Amino acid sequence: AVGVHTTQFEIHDPRVGLYRPVLELASQTIAETGAERFVRVAGLVGDTAQAIREAELARSLGYDCGLLSLSAFRGGDLDRILAHCRAVAGVIPLVGFYLQPAVGGRVLPYAFWRRFAGIDQVVAIKIAPFNRYQTLDVVRAVADSGRGAEIALYTGNDDHIVTDLLTGY
Repeated sequence: AVGVHTTQFEIHDPRVGLYRPVLELASQTIAETGAERFVRVAGLVGDTAQAIREAELARSLGYDCGLLSLSAFRGGDLDRILAHCRAVAGVIPLVGFYLQPAVGGRVLPYAFWRRFAGIDQVVAIKIAPFNRYQTLDVVRAVADSGRGAEIALYTGNDDHIVTDLLTGY
């Protein structure tokens, strides 16, 4: 996954100009390994226009999906955020990203995740709210959506990784 961690967020700034070169380098490096299959994940940020531009670039460079940050929508209502997600999903399959509020995320309720899981192009969700109840909201929403066998769940809860991996859902 490229451009998805807090230490990599600056590459998305057009003034920095590193998003394309970093994605190109990572894609070329993967190709040079000769491995048959890597899942290439590109971080996508910003308002809808920026996220779509980044998704189009990622797709053109051979990325399989985009991990979509919702940091640009800290104050937005759920309908607006979901419209953003659907628009970006029209370009590239999505990995949802539940980022903890301490580093730019926001609390998103079960109702959001239930509707998000209903977007056909959602292939995974990285769950990193650093909160057990919010983590369970995502797991329950995906299960209730009927897409539990189609949507991969990843833990980013550094404070509970072992617990996340050992808990049966």
